[in-house]
Amino acid sequence: MDKVELADPAISEEDRLNRAFAALSDPLRRRIVARLAQGDATVNELAEPFSVTLQAVSKHLKVLEDAGLITRRREAQRRPCHLDPEALGRLTAWIEGYRQTVEERYERLDALLASQENQP
Repeated sequence: MDKVELADPAISEEDRLNRAFAALSDPLRRRIVARLAQGDATVNELAEPFSVTLQAVSKHLKVLEDAGLITRRREAQRRPCHLDPEALGRLTAWIEGYRQTVEERYERLDALLASQENQP
């Protein structure tokens, strides 16, 4: 799957979220995303701190790319990876919606408990 497929309107938002969360389920991929949040990097640069092969890092990058979290471009002989902030924004918006719902429920529970404490 390439970036064009992710822009395909036939792919639901839920499917996009599922792919992104599945990609982020791996700790090494989360560390790669954290590194890319600091700036673009090549496969060699991304593999440097890990005790895995370049091929393994490339496979992880492919999963992140298929999930729409990163893009790669060619700059002469380099192919730097770039974190897509829009993809992270979609994840954040999804999480934020649930966080607000849960927070409201706890506020109602707190109010209920406080009202019962004040009763004889």
